[in-house]
Amino acid sequence: MAWIEQRGTRYRVRLRLPDGTVATDSSHPTYKAADIRRKQVDANQALDTYLDPALGRITLTEWVAIWEAGHIAGDAKWAAYRSHLRNHILPRFGDTPLNNINRQTIKVFVKELKTHLADSSAASVMSLLSLLLREAVADGRITHNPCQGVKVVTRRAAERPHATATQVNTIASRIDRRSDQILVITAAYTGMRWGELAGLARTNTHLGDGLIRVHPEVGALHEVQGRLYLGPPKTAGSARDIHLPPFLITLLHEVLDSHDHDQVFCGARGAYLRRSSMSRRVYGPAVNGNPRQRTGPVIEGMHFHDLRHTHKTWMIEDDIPEIAQARRLGHQLTGVRGIYSHVTPAMNQAITQALENRWQTTQPTTRQRHLRAA
Repeated sequence: MAWIEQRGTRYRVRLRLPDGTVATDSSHPTYKAADIRRKQVDANQALDTYLDPALGRITLTEWVAIWEAGHIAGDAKWAAYRSHLRNHILPRFGDTPLNNINRQTIKVFVKELKTHLADSSAASVMSLLSLLLREAVADGRITHNPCQGVKVVTRRAAERPHATATQVNTIASRIDRRSDQILVITAAYTGMRWGELAGLARTNTHLGDGLIRVHPEVGALHEVQGRLYLGPPKTAGSARDIHLPPFLITLLHEVLDSHDHDQVFCGARGAYLRRSSMSRRVYGPAVNGNPRQRTGPVIEGMHFHDLRHTHKTWMIEDDIPEIAQARRLGHQLTGVRGIYSHVTPAMNQAITQALENRWQTTQPTTRQRHLRAA
């Protein structure tokens, strides 16, 4: 049973905790307010739902330190978490006790975020803050998550561009290094992510079997705070075999025969490729145009990742079954569609044949090549 003690001009609600110690639950300016709280404490103790307010009085910074010790996430996710904490969450709420963070302050925080962050970034910051407070609820430190129901209203993202096979040829032709040309072509004709291509190992390139393999443990190159390393692909479903059209097998043979390094696509001395360098120096000028070479844009603003969108679009145009599209891109269909749908050899054959036809019908003829050379 809780009781009330007067201390100076205020009234404290006191109670005995299960371990036998006496604690102060709260302090109030009037006896009536203290009595209301005393009854709430008695009711919560009877229902075994009482939370020790002292647990919620720690600051968010102190809670983050406790939470980090037991939370499991990958290196890339931790890098994003620490960036959000350092730049947004802790400067605003770091010195605030958990039980003083309320819904209205959260709503104001969201409004502030949206003034200088993209919708997706604001949503990512809020997702982490909600996770922290949800974990605090589960740990018995606060009674509810004040982020619950507070939404970051996002605008519909603009549709990403995709390229035709002819445009992919044009982009590749503007790139000087042959292996980089083939890298772009491979991205468009396989739908692989940048990390999967940059992390593709010679040992996972089975050209005799007509496929390349995204390894479940070292199938992608990761870049976290400037450090490059091989690790798992984005999701468990991303580990997959990707069947190749004949022309692409020939091109990949050309790349492998040009060097003896472990990675298929690498720097001149075998170093890992960096996404930023590739985008700035190689892919960007080829897509957006290069004033020095007096070339205009092919598809201005098209990212390297949009080659993956391109591959998806091509498969839709070629009437490839949805399950085969998903598996090729490393996605998993949800619900009954994913459980009862299966990829057959005939589907893989249909994909590679359609891609081969697309490639062959967009290559210049011998006469056209001679005219260009002249």
